[in-house]
Amino acid sequence: MISDQQILKGCLKHDRLAQKGLFERYSGLLMGICIRYATDIPEAEDILQESLIKIYMNIGDYSGEGSFTGWMRKIVINTAITYYHKNLKHKHYVEIEEVFTSEIGKDVPDNEFTSEELKMILDELPPGYKAVFNLYAIEGYKHKEIAEMLEIDVNTSKSQYSRARTFIQKRLKKLK
Repeated sequence: MISDQQILKGCLKHDRLAQKGLFERYSGLLMGICIRYATDIPEAEDILQESLIKIYMNIGDYSGEGSFTGWMRKIVINTAITYYHKNLKHKHYVEIEEVFTSEIGKDVPDNEFTSEELKMILDELPPGYKAVFNLYAIEGYKHKEIAEMLEIDVNTSKSQYSRARTFIQKRLKKLK
């Protein structure tokens, strides 16, 4: 089995076998990240492909400091955000009037849900909500960082996150 160091060295030399090794070892993990940001599997596959190209082309920028996986995750997240911006005009948005605000945390379902049910609900989120929710709740970015990444106001990030939580809670109540 080829080691991470061999994969890195090979990819620096544009060795196809090393690139294949990188793909085989990390594509599942990276695809999981892409799926969280995409509206469907083909879009996630597009984001993954763009991300892998960026990883292969910029692997020389990896300093060896910190986690290689973390370095790749950041590329995938940034690629997903770029993809989101490029395709913004093609997305369907829910009008703000259609989103009813509720007190966060009120009437939260107390039963457990399967990962498939949770993924289905996350996939239903409007693109703006989904991006902010993923960046804040899953990736751990602060609203200020999210605002800069998505080129939105900090308050917009906070309200999108709040609306995403409300949306998720309503869907979870229906599954109850």
